[in-house]
Amino acid sequence: MSGGRVMGANQPLTIMEHFTELRRRLIRVAIFVVLASIVGFVFAPRLLDVLAMEHVLIYIRPSEAFIAHIRLGLLAGIMASTPMIFYQVLAFLLPALSKREKLVLIVATIMMFFLFIGGLAFAWFLVFPIALDFFASFAHEQLLPWYTVSDYVSFTSGFLLAFGLVFQLPLVFWVLGALGLVSSRFLRSGRKYAILIIVILAALITPPDVVSQILMILPMLVLFEFGILLVRLSERRLKMQEATLET
Repeated sequence: MSGGRVMGANQPLTIMEHFTELRRRLIRVAIFVVLASIVGFVFAPRLLDVLAMEHVLIYIRPSEAFIAHIRLGLLAGIMASTPMIFYQVLAFLLPALSKREKLVLIVATIMMFFLFIGGLAFAWFLVFPIALDFFASFAHEQLLPWYTVSDYVSFTSGFLLAFGLVFQLPLVFWVLGALGLVSSRFLRSGRKYAILIIVILAALITPPDVVSQILMILPMLVLFEFGILLVRLSERRLKMQEATLET
């Protein structure tokens, strides 16, 4: 930055021009999210049928079902808007980055999207049914499993979102390793502390039951080791590049 101007890849921009561009992109994202959320609200009944599976949902307050549909539509809108959000972030940041930083950011964005989808799929097809079956096992003649729509939507969305975010762990390690901020040796030496942090995070971001926390901890441990592997591969690639330059 020099003389109140920021150098981009194509032309220098002033600070105010950057803020103007940021504002314009935020407005685009907001409009897209609103429109996608409206579409999500229209299809909320069908989405709710998919989420409910074989369960019968009830509501105990007059506005509860309506609010649940709004929340579900908003969540669907945000999910559908993620490609647009990623594109706007990349379009804003890339001109100010070096070639290596651009490559890291582009790869990280692609990995982020697919890891998030992978986390949702893992939770929905494997972990979520196990968790529901476990909770349903406590039902008996005097205790029937009737779920309110608001609680069910909150539980389901929170459960899926938690796994989507947790699956970003290898990406965080890879980015830090690619930028030279952490090493595989450092991560391996801090494994016992990482396990403690994982247990604490699982307790914070999952519903307050042991089964959900265990189902979160186990994949987090696997993801932690996978992240170390990615950092190690990044280190080997960097060493090979340095050796090539020296020769």
